[in-house]
Amino acid sequence: MTSLAALLTDPNMQWILLGCILLGLSSGVIGSFMYLRKQSLMGDALAHAALPGVCVAFMITGTKSMFGFMIGAAIAGIVATFAISALTRYSRIKSDSAIAAVLSVFFGFGIMLLTEIQHSGAGNQSGLDKFLFGQAAAMVLSDVYTMAVISVVLIGICLLFFKEFKLLSFDPGFARGLGFPAGLLDKLLMLLIVIAVVAGIQAVGVIMMAALLITPAVSARYWTEKLGVMVCLSGLFGAIAGLGGTVISSLGQNLPTGPLCVLCATVVFGVSLIFAPQRGMISKAIVQLNARKSLEQGVGTQPREERAL
Repeated sequence: MTSLAALLTDPNMQWILLGCILLGLSSGVIGSFMYLRKQSLMGDALAHAALPGVCVAFMITGTKSMFGFMIGAAIAGIVATFAISALTRYSRIKSDSAIAAVLSVFFGFGIMLLTEIQHSGAGNQSGLDKFLFGQAAAMVLSDVYTMAVISVVLIGICLLFFKEFKLLSFDPGFARGLGFPAGLLDKLLMLLIVIAVVAGIQAVGVIMMAALLITPAVSARYWTEKLGVMVCLSGLFGAIAGLGGTVISSLGQNLPTGPLCVLCATVVFGVSLIFAPQRGMISKAIVQLNARKSLEQGVGTQPREERAL
């Protein structure tokens, strides 16, 4: 097992850590708006829909090209978004049912293509199975550059359209009344989610990327009532998950990065669930205990004739 000090002083490891931290940061920021818009399942659907796009890109190019995989995953994610929108608009299928149907169809198709590739002559060299759970250690410097640039662009767009996304998250009808292009903003947010998923498939994997989008946002919601603070905390928690998962994955042998990042995010969620002020379990237990004591004291000091009435 490689020591932590030697790992952190390795230049390649430093770049990989930077890429994963930026990925977690951008995923947490975008995931906040998804969570507030009750579109948590959308990230799951887009993440699973990326798998057939990656497989088709490999079957067309015949090489393990990160750029080609990202293009394929982005196209598959956009097609999945339009499929979900068409199902909810032109049928009586509700949004959650449409998301579940598209998720299942795309992921099933992706698994079929992946099995076909693995059974082909190039299956052993493709390494596509790494995209299911992610493997940050397999990234090359160009992958890290791509991930870092995409993460910076995503965070920059969220900061630029923060007011519009805030209005869209809480009251889209009011946003339309004020003249904001709510439809375009909604599509822009979906596009950002697709890009975030595509950027994370190398490090976290298509299956676990949905958790990295939503879990930091849910954890951040426990700590604050303000959107700005929630977005910052969500980005911070996502960065911690990316850092922790990458370090543990690199210290161990053959440990997939994606599940470890999700486990780190889950630990942060557990801490938030228990210790967060006002919304945490301990805080709620103290409030309930104080309320019960106040009620018992009030009943105890009440005159007997009033209690009889």
